[in-house]
Amino acid sequence: MNNFFTKIKQHYNQNLPFVMYSKPNTTSVFGLLQQNNTLYKITDYSEKGFVFASFDEKQLVLIPESESEIITTEKEITAFESTEIDDLNFNAEAKKQYEDLVSKGIEAIKNEEFKKVVLSRSERVNLSEFDFSETFQHLVQLYPTTFCYCFFHPKIGFWMGATPEQLLKANGNVFETTALAGTQKANLETEISWGQKEKDEQQYVTDFIVKRLREVANSVVVTEPYSLKAGSIWHIKTDISGVLNENSTLEEVIDTLHPTPAVCGLPKKKAKAFIIENENYDRTFYTGFLGELNSSFAGSKTSSDLFVNLRSMQIQDKTAILYMGCGITKESVPEKEWEESVNKSMTMKRVLKK
Repeated sequence: MNNFFTKIKQHYNQNLPFVMYSKPNTTSVFGLLQQNNTLYKITDYSEKGFVFASFDEKQLVLIPESESEIITTEKEITAFESTEIDDLNFNAEAKKQYEDLVSKGIEAIKNEEFKKVVLSRSERVNLSEFDFSETFQHLVQLYPTTFCYCFFHPKIGFWMGATPEQLLKANGNVFETTALAGTQKANLETEISWGQKEKDEQQYVTDFIVKRLREVANSVVVTEPYSLKAGSIWHIKTDISGVLNENSTLEEVIDTLHPTPAVCGLPKKKAKAFIIENENYDRTFYTGFLGELNSSFAGSKTSSDLFVNLRSMQIQDKTAILYMGCGITKESVPEKEWEESVNKSMTMKRVLKK
């Protein structure tokens, strides 16, 4: 394990691009070490490697298999205690700004501009010290059911995250995806009960994905919704799978799914326009997607395994920029949405030394 991270650090010290990641509920950690500092782009999704795409898909970055050394290791269980955070210590101005944004979103929904919109915010955390390999190992340990990653490109920046949401898993013409929505902070109770707001939000996401997939697939199977725990947060999840039409391409399927209502809203175009106009910051790669594209090194068959870039942060010098968003429907309460965003910020704060 140590050799793996030593090699990654040496690569980073040379200012060369890399990604390391672990998939949900697995024991392996993969690393792609790009052997030059070229910024490669996706053109038609026939490329092989690791894709890192922005929310607006204007930046489709690729770490190519053919230009990278591929290394792997097994996860180790080490003693790590997460940092306890005082989540009541917040910026009152940031709270007001976010609640005003949510109120504006609710008003637009009541005016029937759209059914749902996902509104996000960013938060800066000063770091006294930061070791990316340690932080990554803490992520892997704390959030074993998520896709944990650490991505660096000198022309893009440094990003890390632990996302619970799959965008698409495709092997030939067989695919899997998920609908994930609704958020609840985990407590000591074993039974999770969901309110109508969360159930509606989840159903919007499921209906949208199924409807869109039927345009490119001849078979779509949907499970009943169930509760999923990711770290200290519960979500409602539905699994969706099927078989693509013979003439459907990977690019079409990705375009069909991204951005999902879980990160954008419904209808997609109107919600996206509202987000861009009102959030007052650029999401860049937050709520974009990332993962293996047509890769063969992580299994016997060529496959794509893509995730939505949630629960993520960008590292700039001695600062971590955290990103979190909430699904807004007509039943939303601005103060509760703020509290939900604070709960989501804990995912990254728990592994940071401030």
